[in-house]
Amino acid sequence: MPLKRGIGVSAGVVIGDAVVLDTEETRVPRRTVPPDEVPHEIDLVNRAFEAARTEIGPERAALAARAGNELADIFGFHERWLADPKPRKEISQLIESRLYSAAYAISVFMRKYRRRFQEMNSPYLQERAKDVLDIERRLLHHVGGEVRSELAELEQPVIIVAHDMTPTQLVMLEKTKRVLGFATDAGGSTSHTAILAAGLGIPAVVGLEDITAHVSSGDTLVIDGLHGVVVINPDPAQRAEYDTQMAHLIEVRATLDELRDVAAETRDGTKIELLGNIEFPYEIAACLEKGATGIGLFRTEFLFLQDGPMPDEDAQYEVYKAAVVAVGGRPLVIRTMDLGGDKLHAGGAWEAEKNPFLGLRSIRYSLQNLSMFRAQLRAIVRASSLGDIRVMFPLISRIMELRQAKFVLNLVMEELEESGYEFRSSIPVGVMIETPAAAICARELAQECAFMSIGTNDLIQYTLAVDRGNERVAQLYTPADPSIIRLIRGVVRDAARGGASVSLCGEMAGDPIFTILLVGLGLRTLSMSASHVPVIKKIIRSITMADAERVKRRVLSFETEREVLNYLRDETRKVWGDI
Repeated sequence: MPLKRGIGVSAGVVIGDAVVLDTEETRVPRRTVPPDEVPHEIDLVNRAFEAARTEIGPERAALAARAGNELADIFGFHERWLADPKPRKEISQLIESRLYSAAYAISVFMRKYRRRFQEMNSPYLQERAKDVLDIERRLLHHVGGEVRSELAELEQPVIIVAHDMTPTQLVMLEKTKRVLGFATDAGGSTSHTAILAAGLGIPAVVGLEDITAHVSSGDTLVIDGLHGVVVINPDPAQRAEYDTQMAHLIEVRATLDELRDVAAETRDGTKIELLGNIEFPYEIAACLEKGATGIGLFRTEFLFLQDGPMPDEDAQYEVYKAAVVAVGGRPLVIRTMDLGGDKLHAGGAWEAEKNPFLGLRSIRYSLQNLSMFRAQLRAIVRASSLGDIRVMFPLISRIMELRQAKFVLNLVMEELEESGYEFRSSIPVGVMIETPAAAICARELAQECAFMSIGTNDLIQYTLAVDRGNERVAQLYTPADPSIIRLIRGVVRDAARGGASVSLCGEMAGDPIFTILLVGLGLRTLSMSASHVPVIKKIIRSITMADAERVKRRVLSFETEREVLNYLRDETRKVWGDI
């Protein structure tokens, strides 16, 4: 039967009837109004903005009740955008200067605004174009524009097939329990729709390119969100195979909730610490609920990427204070700002760079913007009096960068001591190992820091010279490449020789395929998103160290990533089926 491969963004297997959505964008006809109707049209715009803001609040609260604040905050972008006076001012100016109707002025402005995101180099920012489309549809609805409502007409649970989906569409379907899963031509793993699907437990495959051309409404589909596969009209043998997988997954999920309070240790007693990765303090609760024993990576960029002025020391202190209180005495590793690349503050004086990921980013940016860096370090140090805070510097590529960053930290501590602030005098300092240079010099770096965390997302990108956001070469981006595995082995070995502890905090840590290998390579701390903790814990509790050592030795003998992946999948299935 026809089989399509895309990007699996939400694990799970479902079988059901397809509904293909007509995803043509709302077309608003060009209409002008007499000059004396201009005030009325501007009033329509203002009322539409207020009505849209008003309806998002309850929707966000309802989603938070069902899926938690982390997912509900996806609609924070919508709320902040609608609260900004600039968009409605510019829309009103279109009405005044060109006599556009309210609906047409909104459509013209929003399409132009959406193109700005679509033309950006960052895949993450390109995905925000869908959020802008969501907002446009809300506004047009409130000024009387026609917005298609096919989703509201569904009478039973189905599998949605579309060119793309917006977060609001998905939330509406989930609320009415009418979506089993979905498959789209477009989309990527960083889209808000993909994040929502994973958080809500809706199996999904995106980036299929032309699935809408191969499926008709009424076709039977299999969505395999783990492997990124869609099967169109499966034959009886395929149907039976996927029915078995569905039953197995239901059984697996039932066992995961029982693991929250048990240790992540192998069958022969080796303990592995599982920590959480977060971007916002409120995510800490979800990590602890899933069984994490602390926070191994608190990304602080959100503080600097929000609209408005840069946060000052006191504003940052309140955020770090909330986080350290929420973690309740457990470790909290705060990574200093990783700005640059695709993370740019809208109000910052950024200069265009031909290769931004090889340019002024992360620790390089911090060391050239000392007032910002010092303010952040002061806030972190002040919060250290409240718990086990640790500081981690990103993208260290040479030992002088670490020494310069530590010098600034020590200077800040001296200033705070003179000012009478209380803080921990021995805050552990760590580095992210994200470049081949850092991995090769890990022993020397380890002698000057307390801990190291391997950030595989960037380490893979820089080692393999692959832009993971470029679809033409994205298939070359893989943690299974033998060069990556050998670098990780070397970092673990050299960190121990240099006297530093080592963890791994990239996406690889939360991928169950690699768990046995990582334990065999000597890693005893893994940091990941909250949702991955139970699965990784289950695998660890299913193996012995002899299993992990055997897998490590075999993998290190392979020459290609295909050999590595096939072998690791087989070994993972042996201990816990097809996850």
